[in-house]
Amino acid sequence: MSSITELIKELREKTGAGFLDCKKSLEDNNNDIEKSIEALRKKGLAKASKKSDRAAIEGAVGVYSNKNITALIKVNSETDFAAKSDTFLNFLDNLGKVVLEKNTNIDKEQFLKSQFEKGTVQDYFNSMIAKIGENLILNDLLIKENKDSNYSYYIHNSYRKNIGKIISIIEYSTNENNTEIQALSKNLCMHIAAMKPESMDINDLDKYLVNNEEKIQRELILNSGKPSNIVEKILEGKMKKYFSEVTLLNQSYILDQDKTVRDIINQHSKYEFKLISFDLINL
Repeated sequence: MSSITELIKELREKTGAGFLDCKKSLEDNNNDIEKSIEALRKKGLAKASKKSDRAAIEGAVGVYSNKNITALIKVNSETDFAAKSDTFLNFLDNLGKVVLEKNTNIDKEQFLKSQFEKGTVQDYFNSMIAKIGENLILNDLLIKENKDSNYSYYIHNSYRKNIGKIISIIEYSTNENNTEIQALSKNLCMHIAAMKPESMDINDLDKYLVNNEEKIQRELILNSGKPSNIVEKILEGKMKKYFSEVTLLNQSYILDQDKTVRDIINQHSKYEFKLISFDLINL
């Protein structure tokens, strides 16, 4: 059981609220962190940061591709110093080679059991942990099969041409994959890395999260003293803003803030450009 001091510290880090507000919220909610966060948000005391509870874990993400598959591999280390070292980066590249040799869609557990030299990939991890002197974890393994789709990716804070702190990737179709479409796909990847959308469109969002956000915003409006007859209208505007922040197609395009990503894609309709999916892996 965490001490009340540790809980208060954690709640402050996650919400940005003051010490006494966090202490009272925990007392009112039986030391439940998630309920305390929601209570603080309802009072307008917490920052609505979707990323605030992510641990600051170091490491790197690598992208690897052949004619059949495209793979993204994320390995965590304890320090940024280790993640930038040639020893770590060579290790990540070797993992990429193993994935491409498997040449099929496998999960993390299957990958760790795969053969590497005289042992397994897990054995290779263990030997590198001893060599680097830090714990190393296979955090993400994303494999896409290259069928009839096209892929484009962007690397932010790169350590090598295929490795960095953030990698975004999109899958798309088009009737002509010319330089204009390739530039568009690369720019969309840059947008995703910068804006970190949670879903493609509104209907793709988790319904529980949408309902919870709506409930919180309604209580914030009511608590602000607004007349009850305009609450729903204000709420509609709040939710529209929320959707424009978390859904890719409704976000303002980073290279033209007057247009949404949907608008930009529609401008390329003559090439029958369709954004099929996107993924973002970052530290």
